[in-house]
Amino acid sequence: MAKAARKTTPTPSARVMRVVSNPVADSLIHERTRLAIVSSLAVTDRLSFSELKALLDITDGNLSIHARKLEDAGYVQCEKTFEGRMPKTVYTLTSEGRAALKRYLDHMEKLIDAAR
Repeated sequence: MAKAARKTTPTPSARVMRVVSNPVADSLIHERTRLAIVSSLAVTDRLSFSELKALLDITDGNLSIHARKLEDAGYVQCEKTFEGRMPKTVYTLTSEGRAALKRYLDHMEKLIDAAR
């Protein structure tokens, strides 16, 4: 007589490896400062350079570099204007950025669930 095949439940580490080995998380957003920028813009219509800088407690140069990378990826839109003689830079999250953040968060939730 043939033995019945046993069904095995994947171990927690196997579940984690399945999620990790199928990376759909966006490495651009995964960086701490860029994740903070995208997350901040996800809950607010728009934020100025000064507001983001104060909110994230980072330097001008650091914010500029990370915002530019997000802008180049099409995740953030940057609008530069003048108020009187003072330049004003305002950032908004694009629909592509919102979708990328959703994909990233979905992936991280799967990773967390698999690890539990």
